[in-house]
Amino acid sequence: MKRFFRRFIEKFIEGIFFLSSSVTTLTVLLIVVFLFREGMGVFNKTPIEEGFAIALNKNNSVKEISSLDMKNIFDQNITNWKTLGGNNDSIILFRIDDISNYFTDEQLGDSLQYVPKCISSLVDSLTGIIAFIPEKYIDKHFAGRKLPMDKISVGKFLSGKEWFPTAQPASQLGVLPLILGTLWVSLMAILIALPLGLATAIYMAEIASEKVRRILKPLIELLAGIPSVVYGFFGLIVIVPLIQKVFDLPVGETGLAGSIVLGIMALPTIITISEDAIRTTPRAMKEASLALGANKWQTIARVIIPYSMSGITAAAILGIGRAIGETMAVLMVTGNAAVIPHTILEPVRTIPATIAAELGEAPQGGLHYEALFALGCILFILTMATNLLVEYISKKRKYNKQ
Repeated sequence: MKRFFRRFIEKFIEGIFFLSSSVTTLTVLLIVVFLFREGMGVFNKTPIEEGFAIALNKNNSVKEISSLDMKNIFDQNITNWKTLGGNNDSIILFRIDDISNYFTDEQLGDSLQYVPKCISSLVDSLTGIIAFIPEKYIDKHFAGRKLPMDKISVGKFLSGKEWFPTAQPASQLGVLPLILGTLWVSLMAILIALPLGLATAIYMAEIASEKVRRILKPLIELLAGIPSVVYGFFGLIVIVPLIQKVFDLPVGETGLAGSIVLGIMALPTIITISEDAIRTTPRAMKEASLALGANKWQTIARVIIPYSMSGITAAAILGIGRAIGETMAVLMVTGNAAVIPHTILEPVRTIPATIAAELGEAPQGGLHYEALFALGCILFILTMATNLLVEYISKKRKYNKQ
């Protein structure tokens, strides 16, 4: 009876563990599916605001206008149709708010019932006009020509150099500056944190006395519990002015400031995991190395580090993940300029900072909302690709040594 009861308890506990792991795995898969489902919706839309259209005079020879050219037209950087391959005619901008400049209230009607007819006549009379108007005012009697707009493509989304998702009449959804900013800051953060973290882990595991280790380890682990906004304040008050002064820059909010802050934030993870991995090296291997004539440093470099490489790799992966996905601290110290960075001493904007800063203002289901989810998909892919690359390099080194 006792044996049966014990087996029943064991099976019950196994069932709970299986259910827990299944629910966790399913939850992660559902999150990824939801992320990509929302993000991929941006590629089924045009950059024009939903419910609006661009209309030209029917005699205008321009057949297609890119979203960037559209922005330049309405910013009045392009003022002649000849620049776009059309006739030598000045561009006349028209938004629906400008209709009172052309028509009286009587002509528009008491309930604006004559607005479609007025817009049609206006577009028909001005050869150089480009009108940004609601689609509901374009009826079957419209005398102008509705300009077709291509849907947002993956190539243009990834290679675009301008990020203005709320620009009118055409949103600018180029994520290249955000991708480069994320990679700049994350790479520099790991280059700062990994050598320092590994050196500290080696010191704590193999060189420091037990008394020193008992003091350092809790202090380092305490750093992992500090909120990221506190690191952001520290970077804003200390690191940003220091960088501005040392490099004689107009502003100190740069990619370097973000990298230093992220490097500091990644240190506890790298140190703790690396130190635990190093301490798992069998004592017999260390003594064998020393018995063969190797000194302490040769033993660390040739025996201990290679043996604990899997743990160090895990520390590097977690550190990189912390750097790529960090939001608040980066948002506070990098300047948030969505431009392509040429040096680490320029303001940058990262993908997580963009999502955090703009998601609250994006209407649910709109183009801006789906573009931010697409950024989340890119961030997921970047993190996964980085993890796979580190794992591949680690396994390749292990295979070559064997």
